[in-house]
Amino acid sequence: MDQKSMKRMWAPWRMHYIQKINRQKKKCIFCEAYKSKNKKDKLVVAKSKQSLALLNLFPYNNGHIMVAPRRHVADLEKLTTSELLALWTMVKELVAALKKIFRPAGFNIGINIGKEAGAGIDQHLHIHIVPRWTGDTNFMPVCSSTKVISQSLSELYGLLKKCLHEKK
Repeated sequence: MDQKSMKRMWAPWRMHYIQKINRQKKKCIFCEAYKSKNKKDKLVVAKSKQSLALLNLFPYNNGHIMVAPRRHVADLEKLTTSELLALWTMVKELVAALKKIFRPAGFNIGINIGKEAGAGIDQHLHIHIVPRWTGDTNFMPVCSSTKVISQSLSELYGLLKKCLHEKK
């Protein structure tokens, strides 16, 4: 594909998040969330011996979840087989919960490894789960630099915790 025919998606609302992360150089949000006793404050929706999942504070879409290994590791190849299994098992469980709660048309599930690949937090590997619906992108980001998220993180947290608890 040549440069002239390549399409670009602009996401100016992400700049606040990127600049905040670059300025703060503080403790790892995943490590802190794993150690925290207050799961709701850290937006932790699921936790196992080797992984955890938390809501994205700056979501691309309603239901945007990040799943990370417990161990602070940046590279996929450094994960053990057991850690990989725990990570992807949690992804599978959360996708099932999101399908049950929201019935999205599809999902974006991916990993950005390294800052140059788009990782806002590049020192702790994590998987993004982003539910998608037909028509979930609209004129708001283009015309008014505003991303519309249709539900509060607190309400979403409660729905996910309830759904995951019912499963057990």
